[in-house]
Order: sequence, then C-alpha cells, then structure tokens
Amino acid sequence: MSTSADPAPGRDALDPTGELRGIVSDCVHCGFCLPACPTYQLWGEEMDSPRGRVHLIGQLLDGANASPAAAEHLDRCLGCMACVPACPSGVRYDRLIEAARSWAAEPEPVRPLPPRTARERALRAAIFATFPYPARLRLLTGPLRGAQRTGLDRLAGRRELAERLAPEITAALRVAPKPARAGRAGRPRRGRLPQRVAARGERRAVVGMLTGCVQQVFFPQVNIATARVLASEGCDVVIPAGQGCCGALSLHDGRRTEAARFARALIETFERAEVDAIVVNSAGCGSAMKEYADLLAPEPDWAARAAALSARVEDFTEFLARIGPAATRHRLPLTVAYHDACHLAHAQRITTQPRDLLRGIPELTVTELTDAGTCCGSAGIYNLVQPETARELGQRKADAVAASGADLVVSGNPGCALQIAAALGAAGTPVPVAHVAEVLDASIRNLPPNSLL
Repeated sequence: MSTSADPAPGRDALDPTGELRGIVSDCVHCGFCLPACPTYQLWGEEMDSPRGRVHLIGQLLDGANASPAAAEHLDRCLGCMACVPACPSGVRYDRLIEAARSWAAEPEPVRPLPPRTARERALRAAIFATFPYPARLRLLTGPLRGAQRTGLDRLAGRRELAERLAPEITAALRVAPKPARAGRAGRPRRGRLPQRVAARGERRAVVGMLTGCVQQVFFPQVNIATARVLASEGCDVVIPAGQGCCGALSLHDGRRTEAARFARALIETFERAEVDAIVVNSAGCGSAMKEYADLLAPEPDWAARAAALSARVEDFTEFLARIGPAATRHRLPLTVAYHDACHLAHAQRITTQPRDLLRGIPELTVTELTDAGTCCGSAGIYNLVQPETARELGQRKADAVAASGADLVVSGNPGCALQIAAALGAAGTPVPVAHVAEVLDASIRNLPPNSLL
C-alpha cells in the first residue's frame, strides 16, 4: 500500500462522531476473517482481506491519502459481509466499507481516495441511471434479447473477444438472463400483478410486497410466485402501484444521498399501504430496508419513520417461518442445492428458515454446496465493475453445483440467480436456478418437477 501523509484537520469530517475509529480499534488482527473472505481466498493477499482493509481505512481516518493501488484494494471488496459473523470481536466491517465507498461516491468535503477514472465514473453513472428504474431497465431487454438471438452473448464468453471488447459490456452480456421457455409450467415470461391479492381461506395477515427493480424486470415469475404463496398461506397481499427502488444498489456502493432519497419515497409508499409486515423476496433489498433507521438517523423528520418501517420488513422466508404453514405441500421429488445469498445469510443472519421451508416439501431433498456461504460474485454491481474477479467466483460456484449432483439450484436473490445461471452456462452445467418462492409455489399448486427445470 502506498499512502502520503496529510493530517489535515478537515479530515475529521469523515468521522465526526468517532464511530469509525472505534470500529477500527475493535479489530485485534486475529485473522478469523481471512478464510471467510472470498477475495483473500482467491489471492491470499493481506490487503485484499477484511483485516487489511480495516487497517487501510484506519490509516485514511488518521490522515493518509490512498494511492490508486490502495483504493483498488477497497474496490475489490465484494461487500459480502461474510467477515462480520466470522469476527469474534464483533467488528462492524459493514459500516467501515460502506463509509469508505461513500468517500469515493459522495461529494465529501475531504477526499482521502483518488478520483476514479473517467471510464469508471461513466460506467457507474450508466448503471445508476438504469438499474434503479424498472422502466429504463426494461428498455435494455430488447438489445439483450437481440444479442442472445445473434449469439453475441456466447461469443462474449470467449476470452479473446473479451480482450477486444469493453470487459463491462462482456460481463453484462454474460449475466443477462435467458428468456424463459414458452409453455414451461409455472414460469411465465411476463406477468402484471394486481394491487391486492386476496388471502385464500382464513386471513392471517395483511402484508405489503416489494416488487424490486431487477426482480420485476428479469424475474416477474418470482414476484408472481411470491404473491401466490403468501395468499395461499392466508395473507392479503398489498402491492403498491408506483413503488420505486429501495436504494439497495446505491447504499451498498456508497451513494448514501441517493439511497436516502429512494428510502424516503418508499417509506411514504408503504406508510400509505397500512400493512402488518413488508415482505421482501430479494436479499439485497431486504438488507437495505432493514438499514433505513441507520441511513436516515441524521434526519430528525425521518428517523422515527425509517425505524418504524425497518421494524416491519421481513424476508419472504423469514416471514413464512414465523407464521408457520397453512397451505398443503405436495410431493416434489427433486434434489436442490441451496445457495446462501450474502445479504440474506451474513447481513440478515437468515440461513435456517429457507432450508426448513424447502425441507418441509415432501420428497424434496436439500443438499449443501461445499461453498454455500461463499459469495457467487454478483454482489450488487460487482460483476459489472469487477468482471474478472466475479467470473472466478462464479466458476467456483458452478464447480460446487456440479459436484453436488443437484437437479436445481435455489437462492433468494435475483443478482445471485443471474450470476450463478451465467456461471453454470459458461461451465456447460445444465442446472437451472430458481427462487425459494417458485419451489414453494410449485409444491402448493401440485405442479410436476419439470415445471422448475
């Protein structure tokens, strides 16, 4: 790492309350985080481990200016949070890395990190002008389908072509979802949800449902399955029209001002809905919404409202596990491999609920991947801005799936579904990927196993 001293007093603006310095001091450099960190697993480089990045952030707080190489170590972090539950000292690395990313993304009065290149800034500008806006994101599906029809997406997987094309474009083509096969039961290509889906049988709860951005554009069948399962379990499902982005991608990339703007709008939307709980079927979205209280804590007019909404947010599997089953599960003779989405397992600490729900399906077998808790390389926008590292991690995940012998991979996050499906395709491993909601929906509706394959 290369830094230059700059003990300017204005640097205190980076940590006005001293919280970040306190977190840095909590790290005792024991190394328990090292085997949990995907980038350390790949390269064995100290500065690409949580411990190394904590040390780097501490130096920046003390007045150092990072070189481009040092800034790259921070950018290489996936933000998967696997180190947080692994740390015996309880170091809140998530707070540190989000703060460090805000130093690069926000117009801070003091910038300890060098500016990103024009190319990097343009790429992020394009991503954040598109992905949080479903109508804009939907416009991309036409060119993506065209690339798939012409075979450009397959050519993009060849390394010699990737060296000639922009690697970011290659990565986008690689992870773009393939269109669902026509006529496959239970997996419609598109579908529009009503604003309210009535409970079947006795009503047990009134819940709001987040439709998400990537989820509603690329995986409408997941939202349809989620609403059907909730209704089958006795819930009136309220799906507010016009709901916007939750801000997860922005928050996890350090764009806190933008994330707060999205959060305020979504809080107002669900306040009007008047629901008992807000059910989220995307791990990254649920994690971000549970952080609203922290995100909006500096704003007195919003802090209490944010805390009230965060307290009602539950992951789809978390909510179903809490209320218990009401609908009959029918046999589904499949072997499924469950992949832990990082912002579900590490950020929300939800690991047993999805597995228990799957095991509650007659004749369905859940097999564990050898690296179930290791990031697949999606990590928000990581597979677009760090495509080579993401490709390596995706290949490891594909190898683990192939070794499991599973018929189906199941996860709880759309980014993971895109990344794992792309990795399996590149490896020539014909294993489909589904959401937990789709599997439960197939069982409750008594669909045949091939409805998921």
